[in-house]
Amino acid sequence: MSEVKKRCGWVGENNPLMLEYHDREWGVPVHDDVKHFEFLVLEGAQAGLSWSIVLNKREGYRRAFSEFDPNKVARYTGKRVQKLLLDPGIIRNRQKIEAALRNARAFLAIQEEFGSFDAYSWRFVGGQPKVNRWKVMKQIPATSTESDAFTKDLKHRGFSFVGPTVIYAHMQAVGMVNDHLVDCFRYREVGTA
Repeated sequence: MSEVKKRCGWVGENNPLMLEYHDREWGVPVHDDVKHFEFLVLEGAQAGLSWSIVLNKREGYRRAFSEFDPNKVARYTGKRVQKLLLDPGIIRNRQKIEAALRNARAFLAIQEEFGSFDAYSWRFVGGQPKVNRWKVMKQIPATSTESDAFTKDLKHRGFSFVGPTVIYAHMQAVGMVNDHLVDCFRYREVGTA
């Protein structure tokens, strides 16, 4: 009999994409600008929806948003927006699509100023992942002082669909925060990644 791995409660056991995401990506420190941009687009799309809906459309987003290349997305036109609004592979919300384009342009400005979005974003946690020690799901906050500061700065730089909850989710996804529960098998693995 094989031992069942203990995971964070939000994962569930029935969605292979959620399992894969939790077990391989969530909370692993990211230092790649394309990955940062991907998560910003996906988390903005998720606002008001479940993460599993977005994960199920991730490949559609990858195709629709030029493999998450911010240089290409920043040049999308109104005609491209109209085409995206007809694409069943993504969440067809005009505000979220237009925000992704605006955010791509602001993302490029940050890269220009700081050398990379990665260098810019990790400043909000002092360059190291913030490791929490949560025992139960209800302890995990929706925001933090760091996500509030990150959000305020992003909005000042022209980003939209980047509220404190969206940005805290971003910080969790890219490993700026380790919010795996202490009894989750990934807690220690991510801590040593």
